[in-house]
Amino acid sequence: MERKKRQRYGNEFRRQAVERMNACDNIVALARELGVGRRLLYVWRDRFDEADPPPQRSRELILRKQILKLKRLLANKILEVDFFRRALQRVGARRPRRNSLGDEASTKKYEERCHCKVT
Repeated sequence: MERKKRQRYGNEFRRQAVERMNACDNIVALARELGVGRRLLYVWRDRFDEADPPPQRSRELILRKQILKLKRLLANKILEVDFFRRALQRVGARRPRRNSLGDEASTKKYEERCHCKVT
């Protein structure tokens, strides 16, 4: 399998592409027209913004990045909580409700000792 060589684009080409991207409604069509990947256009835009951020976009860009980061963190925490909730339900379903002496399961005893509820 032959590997495609990476093309290097000059700063002027990148700058013009980013300017067109900012004025364009269809980024996918622009990327096809220029012969570059859509993601690459966004990378170039972000690099130009970091190097010389426009005053009205710099705060917006920072806030958007923070929002994306927080959304990713929240999604990961939701996945963790769902995983542990399902695991706890499976453990609870497998455990007998009462032991041979008729006492309650150990979770009930723990709840009484710590004055909390395990769900």
